[in-house]
Amino acid sequence: MDFRIIGMDSPLFSTLQHMMDTSEDTDKSYNAPTRTFVRDAQAMAATPADVKEYPNSYVFVIDMPGLKSGDIKVQVEDDNVLTISGERKRDEEKEGAKYVRMERRVGKFMRKFVLPENANTDSISAVCQDGVLTVTVEKLPPPEPKKPKTVEVKIA
Repeated sequence: MDFRIIGMDSPLFSTLQHMMDTSEDTDKSYNAPTRTFVRDAQAMAATPADVKEYPNSYVFVIDMPGLKSGDIKVQVEDDNVLTISGERKRDEEKEGAKYVRMERRVGKFMRKFVLPENANTDSISAVCQDGVLTVTVEKLPPPEPKKPKTVEVKIA
């Protein structure tokens, strides 16, 4: 099954970022993407995911380090777009302590997936364990094969 994954082309994000940088120097352009769009695009590029297909379900596995279940949102938009998002905030600095180096990613995590037609959007479960989020989307049962319709032949 080939899922359309929204937001994974890195050259697109660098182009969008470049457009945002240049649009600040010039008059506002109506074609330039908004800051929110660029932030969401960067969040999607920085959130890797594994997608597995089983006979009865699709499973999405995403690392969500340092996030609690209340910080993670799993939604279905437009009837077939699975959206997984969250945000890790910077730890508060304690008195007398300051960052010498900051390498852990903070900010928004997000991924969007267009679900296939046989995905049952009414049967979705999500579990976060040890910083790994697993979202399971059950498959709809295959449609019953259509039986041939017999038409009675009348004699005229």
